[in-house]
Amino acid sequence: MSVLDVQIPSAFDPFADANAEDACIGGKDYVHIRIQQRNGRKSLTTVQGLKKDFSYNKILKDLKKEFCCNGTVVQDPELGKVIQLQGDQRKNVCTFLIQVIAIAIAKCQSSPICLNLID
Repeated sequence: MSVLDVQIPSAFDPFADANAEDACIGGKDYVHIRIQQRNGRKSLTTVQGLKKDFSYNKILKDLKKEFCCNGTVVQDPELGKVIQLQGDQRKNVCTFLIQVIAIAIAKCQSSPICLNLID
């Protein structure tokens, strides 16, 4: 019996380009607002992908006050800082982020809302 030279293909990672640091240049930054079902009717809303310039604790404080819910900021090794809120707050968080943060940054950096949210 002869020994055949079999070439085993190397591991191919289809997401290697997306994980590379160069791929972000000119790319879009997305904020992911997701819901996680806990048990029964209980749910948890997570917000990730906010810029690091923002103060997560101040944003969380405003979200909790606006929507009358509890929440926390969790440090994840892969995802970074993630805001967690009780209940299904997807639409509320989306409108809050669009109205407050985007408008404050677009107007000017010296607005009181922007100074409240950015360190």
